[in-house]
Amino acid sequence: MVNIKNLSKSYGNKKVLTNLNLALASGQVAGMVGENGAGKTTLFKCIAGMENYEGQIEVKVENLKERVGFLPTNPIFLSRITGWEYLKLLCVARKIKTENFEEQNIFELPLNQYAETYSTGMKKKLALMGILLQKNEIYILDEPFNGVDIHSNMIISEIIKKLKAKQKTILISSHIFSTLSDCCDTIHLLKNGEISRMVTREGFSTLDQEMQSFIVGDKVDRLDI
Repeated sequence: MVNIKNLSKSYGNKKVLTNLNLALASGQVAGMVGENGAGKTTLFKCIAGMENYEGQIEVKVENLKERVGFLPTNPIFLSRITGWEYLKLLCVARKIKTENFEEQNIFELPLNQYAETYSTGMKKKLALMGILLQKNEIYILDEPFNGVDIHSNMIISEIIKKLKAKQKTILISSHIFSTLSDCCDTIHLLKNGEISRMVTREGFSTLDQEMQSFIVGDKVDRLDI
């Protein structure tokens, strides 16, 4: 369980998150939606311990930074480090003694190749494989389906289901509403730095329609095409 109370975050004079409250349960998949710049990535970084913030984040695990796996939208790798070396580095950081990466290489990545030469989708799959090997309790996945081929998206969806079955806490963002509706138990709308609405499965279609209404509006009709 992750319990976020009155979380605020500013960059200079710009307030990104304002007294945000959010509860994440073990064995549940929570989705996060909102327009670009709504603060989703900032919130994820705060939970992962990568940003300072005001407010409280309460968890039922000791040493949060060593129990959370954060998948960024665009993973960055050290230059001249192979995929295999990257996975080894992440395991060493958590004192996990394993080198059997090829057997668990379900995305069929070229692990002997430099990670910085990977495509966008391959980089994301390597980063995901790394946090899975760490056996975290909390998974924060920022746009896990973006830039990844359809076959890998199917695998990622099954991975999320397995993590849920193992009672992990999972928070996901996506610009594609259908990907969230397929795997989430709840979806939270982040607007103006706050969680403006939370819906369960019964309300997914209604939230989707509302988002299309205020995001799309009459923009397309105004195009002279």
